[in-house]
Amino acid sequence: MDMTGERLIAAPRAKVWAALNDPQMLKECIPGCDSIEKTSETQMKATASIRLGPVSAKFSGKLNLSDLDPPSGYKISGEGQGGAAGFAKGGAEVRLAEQPGGTLLSYSVQAQVGGKLAQVGGRLIDATAKSMADQFFKRFAAQLEPPPEDRASETTGEARSPADSDANWLIRLWRALIGFLSR
Repeated sequence: MDMTGERLIAAPRAKVWAALNDPQMLKECIPGCDSIEKTSETQMKATASIRLGPVSAKFSGKLNLSDLDPPSGYKISGEGQGGAAGFAKGGAEVRLAEQPGGTLLSYSVQAQVGGKLAQVGGRLIDATAKSMADQFFKRFAAQLEPPPEDRASETTGEARSPADSDANWLIRLWRALIGFLSR
């Protein structure tokens, strides 16, 4: 399976870079992610519960970061085992570029699956992968982008009171909590 795409995230490149390297942020954004932890500056281990058509499994695996070019991008590769369900392995190249309105995140993914997972068919695998990528970017952007009312005041130059900032922070916290619980 190969997949490419790009997303404009309304946040500075340095903030997007930091989030892409934060295990807690990734855990909250990756669909089905049960745990993720850094084992070194370039390695992480993770577990995820994935459902692909009639096949569901808990995968555990390792991720390796290479070609680090902070804050412009990196390559990530990994391999995971899902017991009787099979395996998944692959990699991605992630690039960040400053754009008017935020950061353009571009990605190119190559992946292979084997075992029962490979038997469900390419169309289902591709559709599930696209859906998971969409879910990831929706959650990722929601964590990084200011709420619409904050963006409006940034562009209009309206001053906000400290009470407004506190209220917006609380609203963002509730939205994140609701998003987390609705997974």
